Amino acid sequence: MAEPDLAVNRAMLYRRGVCWLLLLAPLFFLTYGQVNQFTASRAGVGSMVFNWEHSIPFLPWTIVPYWSIDLLYGLSLFICTVRQEQTRHAWRLVAASLVACTGFLLFPLKFTFMRPDVPGAFGWLFHQLEQFDLPYNQAPSLHIILAWILWLRFREHLHGLMRQVCAGWFLLIGVSVLTTWQHHFIDVISGLIVGVLVSYLVPVSGRWYWQRPSKQALRLAVKYCAASILFALAGAVIPYGYFLFWPALSVLVVALGYAGLGTAIFQKSSAGTLSLSARLVLWPYLAGAALSRAWFSRHLAHSNVVCDGVALGGFPAKGRKVSQAAVLDLTAEFHMCRSQPQDWLSHPLMDLVAPDEPTLRHAVSCLEQLHQAHGNVLVCCALGLSRSATVVAAWLLTRAHVSSVEQAVNLIKCQRPQVVFTPAHIALLEHYRATQLRETQCQTSC
Repeated sequence: MAEPDLAVNRAMLYRRGVCWLLLLAPLFFLTYGQVNQFTASRAGVGSMVFNWEHSIPFLPWTIVPYWSIDLLYGLSLFICTVRQEQTRHAWRLVAASLVACTGFLLFPLKFTFMRPDVPGAFGWLFHQLEQFDLPYNQAPSLHIILAWILWLRFREHLHGLMRQVCAGWFLLIGVSVLTTWQHHFIDVISGLIVGVLVSYLVPVSGRWYWQRPSKQALRLAVKYCAASILFALAGAVIPYGYFLFWPALSVLVVALGYAGLGTAIFQKSSAGTLSLSARLVLWPYLAGAALSRAWFSRHLAHSNVVCDGVALGGFPAKGRKVSQAAVLDLTAEFHMCRSQPQDWLSHPLMDLVAPDEPTLRHAVSCLEQLHQAHGNVLVCCALGLSRSATVVAAWLLTRAHVSSVEQAVNLIKCQRPQVVFTPAHIALLEHYRATQLRETQCQTSC
């Protein structure tokens, strides 16, 4: 983009940022203030406090990082570099206020510690806070929700030392809600959970979409849904088993992926990275997938060259050096380690199911693009046995290295005997081959 175009685009984003700020500021003060006043008028508002919280010191100076979130809130709308990023970020802020206020109404709580008098400048800041705020609107902490959402934006635009300094400041903001005696610990935990969920449900890049699942995908969705129910029941029955709700949610999201949301649930970029929010929401499932890959890949070769510099292999473990110049990553569930120096291109496919033909065609196109640019390419999935084998087989047919699906399968099995081609994968390849032959005949006749 030329410099004048960049200047125009930046000016447009600034104008939109001002408009969003003019909308968000009244929305916050109206919703937060009215809910606070309403809760103050309710009888029997309780509290939830752990005994150890009485040992949390009151640190007056932490009112400075506590108040600083207001400045960072406004700045966050002006650091966005594209319209979609700014719009999605603004909608996250809207959702944060609405979800938090709904929580305040449904689960009203009151802060119970009596804050001591504070002299000087810090005392003035506390006085300004007390003019607007009341000891209600506790869980989930809107301060924590906003701190998480704002940090996600700033971390995308900062690098090196500045990112570390900014991370430290946001951590201080999170701690300040306790050391200013503004919130109890349960407010912090619930606020962090809500913040992560809001940022996951409103992704800055990509979008949610549904497509009709195959029968095999639906069967897997039912199995994952059943597993989610079992985790949830165990969490409800076992004393202090609340942590089991996390894997219950994680597995439920995977079930929704197989039910039609597809690889969008992983929020994986073309560079191979999963969004931080997706990694947190899906962490139990991702950890299980990583353990499964480590166990079943013990006796597998890292990669095997199939033909003309194209190799099949499992997803490269952290610290493992890849000999190929480029990597086509077909996993949806693994996060690319930044230490990998290769040209890395991600084309996520759901595990255990055959993709549709357009998706397969696009994957083959990505492989051909990398092959022409680099000559040798690693095509990887979790173990290098199914998703990657199917794409390489289709590529062999496209490049006419083989003349039939059977020859493609035999060639791949000769180089990597453990590969798995299910009847669904074979049927997909046969249909792909038939479509390819029809297109060739049409081009010849024309």
